[in-house]
Amino acid sequence: MSSDSTATTATAHHHAPQGTTRLAVGAIGVVFGDIGTSPLYALKESFTGHHKLVVDQLHIFGIMSLVFWTMTLIVTVKYVLLILRADNRGEGGSLALLALISRLSPGTERARYLTLLGVLATGLFFGDAIITPAVSVLSAVEGLTVVDSRLASFVLPGSIGILIGLFLLQARGSARVGALFAPIMLVYFVVISVMGVLQILHRPDVLQAINPYWAWSFLAHDPKLAFLALGSVVLSVTGAEALYADMGHFGRKPIQISWLYFVMPALLLNYFGQSALLLGNPAAIANPFFLMVPEAVRLPLVFLATMATVIASQAVISGAFSVTQQAVQLGLLPRMKINHTSAAAAGQIYIPIINWTLMAFVILLVLGFQSSSNLASAYGIAVTGTMLITTLMMVMLELTVWKWNRWLVIASATVFLTIDTAYFASNLTKIVDGGWFPLLVGAIAFTFLTTWARGRKLMQERLRESAMPMEVFIKSAATAATRVAGTAVFMTTAPTGVPPALLHNLKHNKVLHDRIMILTVVIDEVPFVSDEDRIGVVNLGSNFYRIFIRYGFMQEIDIPAVLKKVENCGPKLKMMETSFFLSRQTLLASDRPGMALWREHLFSWMMRNAESAMDFFKLPTNRVVELGSQVEI
Repeated sequence: MSSDSTATTATAHHHAPQGTTRLAVGAIGVVFGDIGTSPLYALKESFTGHHKLVVDQLHIFGIMSLVFWTMTLIVTVKYVLLILRADNRGEGGSLALLALISRLSPGTERARYLTLLGVLATGLFFGDAIITPAVSVLSAVEGLTVVDSRLASFVLPGSIGILIGLFLLQARGSARVGALFAPIMLVYFVVISVMGVLQILHRPDVLQAINPYWAWSFLAHDPKLAFLALGSVVLSVTGAEALYADMGHFGRKPIQISWLYFVMPALLLNYFGQSALLLGNPAAIANPFFLMVPEAVRLPLVFLATMATVIASQAVISGAFSVTQQAVQLGLLPRMKINHTSAAAAGQIYIPIINWTLMAFVILLVLGFQSSSNLASAYGIAVTGTMLITTLMMVMLELTVWKWNRWLVIASATVFLTIDTAYFASNLTKIVDGGWFPLLVGAIAFTFLTTWARGRKLMQERLRESAMPMEVFIKSAATAATRVAGTAVFMTTAPTGVPPALLHNLKHNKVLHDRIMILTVVIDEVPFVSDEDRIGVVNLGSNFYRIFIRYGFMQEIDIPAVLKKVENCGPKLKMMETSFFLSRQTLLASDRPGMALWREHLFSWMMRNAESAMDFFKLPTNRVVELGSQVEI
């Protein structure tokens, strides 16, 4: 299942038949919303954060030089030119990268540490998914205070109203709204470019900040303040992870084209424009983005910026849904109710529990932190932590899978790890001011993810220990038990042994169906599995069959639809003559080595609240029988 044809099929399935130009335009509307709205707050926070800077030429040029080189090295070189090469059958993101390395470079100890890194990055992503909508929308609506200070009382209720509306719309799907994203973001990027150019024309000397000398001068003049300022400068590249995570939707080349020829120039022009404004009017640091334009056009700019932040928020919310689906498929989270909101686009999904949890946390954040400046203190840790982990995983990929020159990898890794570590360390100083929040969310998510993965592994080990070999069961039961008409499908996660449900059915009902299928669903460490590789059938004799159905971690599972295509095991299945038997395990805590008692209770709670296998696998409701058993872990 590692043929190039499968990879080609998967990629083609995802990106064709749209052309590169159309995909590049679409990427502007979805991929770059987060990083595109960073000019609303990044430069301001670099001066007015918890490390107050004097608004003079040295600091303006120093900060602007840091922004320019951070964007160049982190986003352009690291992500756009390097990390986008690491695609798992067309897909990107921390979990896709983890699956890619695990599949191509298996190793017990290494795989364990890699899994922990990937899970930690996923936990931090959820922290980012909560903060992004709050800080983006707040920063845009705060523009009202620049229009008229009397509108300050509308900022909080207005922001909360917009955010609630955004989350309420998720159930309808993003297909219709998505059609509007690209035109709005195109207009937004053109507008912020023009804003920047007009200011640069007044102070063209601001372009001197391209020289890294100014960044070095700032660092040498006041190392402590410069180090603290890095925690705000990195806000200019928040959303860089989205370039990689959304690669599956648009492809590497369209994202590279959009960034290099449109988005990056627009952002840099705006940042240089804000810096030019500050050179002539240091007081404009109160809100340089909105003060760049004349008073008459500030209100329309507030509306445009607010629409852009809603789009940025939509992108990160959709990303949270996708990451959750991947985690469920890879066995890191229990089954959840996943609604597909588009018949045409498989990637457009809606997960109610994630949506309402995100909404609750986002509203609590807005009410608790009150302003975008306060929230900015909480913002950077999740972003820089994820960037650092991605770099570590990329080094592993380059050494073990791509087999690049070791010294070349060490040299590039030293550069990127030094930058990432410096930004992460700077953000750690903001823990007291709000940085604790994404760390708390990341720790909670990490605990849930690792507890589920560990508990699931322990449960499968215990079931295997007590499982009877299939050959022994068939020999003893096939001739002794009464066979009744119809087909019985017994679902099990174990690839060998007799499923507990089959043993319990024979014990209590004293019969076996005429045809028995032992069905195991396998989630491969690739995003998509082609139809040709979907089904595997093993004839066990006496009308017993073991069936394996394979899916990629980005695919929707529909067992009845696949079973209708199964061959080499008798006549075609008819759903009304087929019974599905599921096992429902009740966990018993034991003194056997496994997990801490509190984690066993957490795992048990997660099992009880998981979506039923019947719904998750789309089994016909009137053809399912559940049989319970007890398992000690």
